[in-house]
Amino acid sequence: MKYLFAAVMLASAVVGFSEAASAAGGCGPGWYRGPYGGCRPMRGAVVVRRAPVVVAPAPVVVVPRARVCPYGFRWYAGRCRPI
Repeated sequence: MKYLFAAVMLASAVVGFSEAASAAGGCGPGWYRGPYGGCRPMRGAVVVRRAPVVVAPAPVVVVPRARVCPYGFRWYAGRCRPI
């Protein structure tokens, strides 16, 4: 049982460290986390530039809001209050 537990611990440690190394701090290949948390390019590293993906904009539909409060009142802090 001790050997099985040790093997599972070793396997989880190897998987955990390999994922952390490939994540590169969440910045992507050719980038690293700077001292204040921002992504910075690595100097001298090969950076792969990809073409931007253009997505067609969705049509904008404007629907007038139904009046919730009677005239002379306004919606504020979760209920109708007098103006």
